[in-house]
Amino acid sequence: AGAPPPAADPPHEEPLHEEPGPGAARCLGLYAKLTAGVTVVTARGADGPLGMTVSAVTSLSARPPLLLACLRDGSRTLAAVRGRRVFAVHLLREEQQELAGRFASPTTTAAERFAGTDTRQVLGVPVLAGALAWSVCLTEDVRRYGDHHLVVGRVAAVHVGGGRPLLWHDRRFGALTEPVPDAAG
Repeated sequence: AGAPPPAADPPHEEPLHEEPGPGAARCLGLYAKLTAGVTVVTARGADGPLGMTVSAVTSLSARPPLLLACLRDGSRTLAAVRGRRVFAVHLLREEQQELAGRFASPTTTAAERFAGTDTRQVLGVPVLAGALAWSVCLTEDVRRYGDHHLVVGRVAAVHVGGGRPLLWHDRRFGALTEPVPDAAG
């Protein structure tokens, strides 16, 4: 008796549709209701500075000081973070909405994202002037989950200014409505 014929490959589907649970559209609707501070993550690529807007950044640990950022799979910024093992996270001010949009646009080149933006180098990565706060992190770990990678960074340098953060909620930018003390931490 011969072996059964090999099974035909199933048609390729979007990874989110292959997973059990609610559909991608319902999950994205839930995610839109999460409120987050808007950040820009920057790194040094082989051809110069790279960066992208990221809304999924959070503190992970105070001792040791660790941040967690979620970067889109396939992004040039993620490749630079993995290759150079250092990156910066900038929490944007409420008046930096245009900057956030520029770093989020898939059609804007790296050079266009940084054009006219005051930057300086800290530990070899571009740091954006005027951010509410920033940190430069040494990459501790990178792990893929779905269509993003979790990047854990050990905070090596930090600056905290005063002002109000730019927020992301319900697929649009927003701001706090209550006064925020203007004291640096």
